[in-house]
Amino acid sequence: MKKLTLFLFLISCFSSILMAQQKELTIKDAVIGQWQNLYPEYIQQIKWQDKTDHFTFVENRNLIQSKVSSSKTDTLVYLKDINNVLHSNSIDSIKYFPRYSWKDKNSFKFSYKNHFLVYNVTSKKFDVNINYNKNAENIDICEKNYKIAYTIDNNLYITDKTSKVIAVTNDEDKNFVNGHVASRSEFGIYKGTFWSPKGSYLAFYRKDNHDVKNFPLVDITKREAEVENTKYPMAGMKSEHVSLGVYNITTGKTIFIEGEDKTSEKYLTNISWEPNEKNIYIAVLNRKQNHMKLNKYDVVTGKLVKTLFEEKSDKYVEPEHTLSFLKTKPNEFLYQTRKDGFNHIYIYNTDGKLIKQLTKGNFEVTDILGFDLKETNLFYVSTQESPIERHVYKINIRTKKVIKVTKDAGTHRCALNKNGKYLIDTYSNTEVPGVYKIISSKGKTIKDLLKSANPLKNYTLGEMKIGTIKAADGKTDLYYRLIKPVNFDPSKKYPAIIYVYGGPHAQLINNKWLGDARMWQYYMAQKGYVMLTVDNRGSANRGLEFEDAIFRNCGVNEMADQMKGVDLLKSLAYVDMNKIGIHGWSYGGFISTSLIIDQPKIFKVAVAGGPVIDWKFYEIMYGERYMDTPQENPEGYKNSSLLYKAKDLKGKLLIIQGAIDKTVVWQNSLSFIRECVKNNVPVDYFAYPRSEHNVRGYDRIHLMDKVSNYFDDYLK
Repeated sequence: MKKLTLFLFLISCFSSILMAQQKELTIKDAVIGQWQNLYPEYIQQIKWQDKTDHFTFVENRNLIQSKVSSSKTDTLVYLKDINNVLHSNSIDSIKYFPRYSWKDKNSFKFSYKNHFLVYNVTSKKFDVNINYNKNAENIDICEKNYKIAYTIDNNLYITDKTSKVIAVTNDEDKNFVNGHVASRSEFGIYKGTFWSPKGSYLAFYRKDNHDVKNFPLVDITKREAEVENTKYPMAGMKSEHVSLGVYNITTGKTIFIEGEDKTSEKYLTNISWEPNEKNIYIAVLNRKQNHMKLNKYDVVTGKLVKTLFEEKSDKYVEPEHTLSFLKTKPNEFLYQTRKDGFNHIYIYNTDGKLIKQLTKGNFEVTDILGFDLKETNLFYVSTQESPIERHVYKINIRTKKVIKVTKDAGTHRCALNKNGKYLIDTYSNTEVPGVYKIISSKGKTIKDLLKSANPLKNYTLGEMKIGTIKAADGKTDLYYRLIKPVNFDPSKKYPAIIYVYGGPHAQLINNKWLGDARMWQYYMAQKGYVMLTVDNRGSANRGLEFEDAIFRNCGVNEMADQMKGVDLLKSLAYVDMNKIGIHGWSYGGFISTSLIIDQPKIFKVAVAGGPVIDWKFYEIMYGERYMDTPQENPEGYKNSSLLYKAKDLKGKLLIIQGAIDKTVVWQNSLSFIRECVKNNVPVDYFAYPRSEHNVRGYDRIHLMDKVSNYFDDYLK
């Protein structure tokens, strides 16, 4: 009897272990879990403590301090201490340690509700506590004088430690918008205000939207639905007029750079201040986006001092990076451009003379981390090792000698400390969920901090492979990621789904954890699908020629390259070529819809989210860069338009749309549905009433469940 009991107990234990090893992803795991319970271990908010060799991070809601040369850790700041001083200032307590950044070695800053706060770790008090309007948006803090710029509606304001409020603008006409992001966040523009280095001036965008038409969005949450208009300048139509104002803190007056020119639709990008605050620099780009002038303006008069240099292209110029002035030589600056085909770093002086080109080669510089203390070496991130990896390099400014700093294969994110001696190196690859360590400026490992455990060790995932195929041009390498079904049997036939984006500014395949795939793709592999993704020509980080292959003909080369991915599937005996589906969102929605119409014998099912249907319905700044205007390129617009092709739809297509989408407006998909109805073509459609371009939060579980079920119903 005892032997039987022991036997049953062992069988039970073995079954439990087996079940633990064969755990399956749920749709909630696939959507939310990837960023919550199934996200690899990480060190929360790890940062260098200003110019010291100390670093800090958050653990158990407290701030922990450690030093490069020591294994010891200390609790530097308790959350309860912050809450005590919050209470003493009549501010509500916080549940979690705030998102902080170090002001100096003794104090850090953070924002909470409508307060900007600087906490002193020694005195355990706030050195600064500025209260600003609770309706404030676009908040921009000048740390030199603790003045805060912000917007309310269409106007710009400044407040300071005395709580005095200055109205920088006072436009009653809502068509004038001050201090907001301009040009729909293209050209590296991500904000609308720019403090000068010493805080003496505030530059700001002023948009005149009188010529831009409203696009109506409907708020159905009101008892009687209300219209919420958004300004949406469509390709070929009239655009916003942007000017740059400069507010003088001392005089309280605003001048406009070169006056308020309302006759020319141009882009004012890469706003950069000279360290002495005498001049401001603007990369001025014409509307056609093929001619850029880097201009220097006098900050007192607003007049042009000099055009330092120009860049022209028969396709497009896309300035995206501000100037970085050297501290040791304040009349010289770093400038990034793709004028030789790849994004590289150059040094110019303030007269526009090229001092030297620092980086060169068939790779992209993707980030600049900073200099060492004497500005002898510059640290940067690039694709030099591989287009699907990111590594840190340092280059000697004088000799241009380059040293690769990060050693391990994968995608690295690094933070350089202010003395340039050490870096916090964080990376992952297809085999390693995550690693945190301290390395020297030469790449030597100084201190191991964390090697993340595999959060999916108890889940059965499909085998993933990253490889290359040739593009449709027969010469360019394209990266692909293939995920096989769980419990793969090579003798079986499996349906396949291609997940696609395919447009500029996005790269889906990287040597990261999970191959940089969304966990939904592993979820679908678990359900028995082969999941394929190909980064076609037109996608990011492969150089200008690779990207501008789409110029004036969006969809043509992208589809041709995706069909090379189909050829890969054909070469795999286990893929059922009668069951091929495709899914994508935004640009990927455009490609998905294009392919199911263009290749009906291949693609049987498609799910397209927020798709661009006709580029004439898309916004000027992005659309005209890649397609020119409908007037200049009527053939390209007609060839890429899916309105003319709706009648040819043969397979099962589900279009999903956010009803208040401000990026790809509803007119796109509704116009396509109208054409399907006119031509008696069956099509499926689903709208998320209060979602913008992306369906976020827990609503996304509903979305991806719908997408998954659609493939199960019509492809599997």
